[in-house]
Amino acid sequence: MLDIVGKRYWYFLLSLIIIIPGLVAMGITWSQTGLPFRLAIDFTGGTLLELKFPKAQTFKTDEVVRVFGEFGFSANEVHVQPAGNDSLIIRTRELKVDDKVKMLDALRKSMGDFVEQRAESVGPAVGLEVTQRAAIAVALASVAILIYITLVFRHVAQPFRYGVCAIIAMLHDVLVVLGTASLFGLLFGWEVDALYLTALLTVIGFSVHDTIVVFDRIRENSARLRGVAFESVVNHSILQTLDRSINTTLTVLFTLAALILFGGITIRQFVLTLFIGIVSGMYSSIFNAAPLLVVWENGEIGKFFRRLRARPATT
Repeated sequence: MLDIVGKRYWYFLLSLIIIIPGLVAMGITWSQTGLPFRLAIDFTGGTLLELKFPKAQTFKTDEVVRVFGEFGFSANEVHVQPAGNDSLIIRTRELKVDDKVKMLDALRKSMGDFVEQRAESVGPAVGLEVTQRAAIAVALASVAILIYITLVFRHVAQPFRYGVCAIIAMLHDVLVVLGTASLFGLLFGWEVDALYLTALLTVIGFSVHDTIVVFDRIRENSARLRGVAFESVVNHSILQTLDRSINTTLTVLFTLAALILFGGITIRQFVLTLFIGIVSGMYSSIFNAAPLLVVWENGEIGKFFRRLRARPATT
């Protein structure tokens, strides 16, 4: 029988190895910008322009960056995305009306005529409000999940442990997703926007949903297999739900993979974030959340620190 719980520290180590590069990237980005991520105009404030051309064409996004550069914009301040074959979406720092008119005239001379379909400006104050509400949303979701799981598992011994372990596994997935955003920001210029927040909250929900399925089977088997070691009960429960977790996750991943390949560039970052987060959610539910219950039940963390304190005295 596959001994997942017995090898739990190897899985904990693998999680640490996955998370560390993202934390390093967040530290590097923080040293460069004062923030752990590259934020889009949804959070920092700025201007979004959508330009529609009369016919389909292959866009040279570097040309847009060059034109904006003539007005003092660096390459990092101008982000261009094709939207279909005949439209461009340009995100940049907040533009004054006169400056916007001059830049669009310069673009027309360089790239041909187009129609301004959309022009949106977000001030820094609005961006700060969105940032604060994003943090509050994640915090409230965590607290609500902790309370819900504790209440649902109130008939088992130490139900609070189930809630805490689910939150720890969820934080693992959050760190994976946040670290990926920071790492890809350094490598590919990714920016965190409001749609990214939607993906993050979706990953949180999926992660906890998968964890609850495993925990529910542990609850059933704990009542059914009385007298059996808790570690064996947990391992047996994980194996019973393993097929279900893998099959459910693969069904979602196939759909997301199709969207990544054929869904268009405007949603690719959002879908890829979901893809990474859902894979992480499945992993943490099986290899982190349930084994953490065993670690807590056996008091292994306390034993570890007691050994550290006793070692100098023995020497």
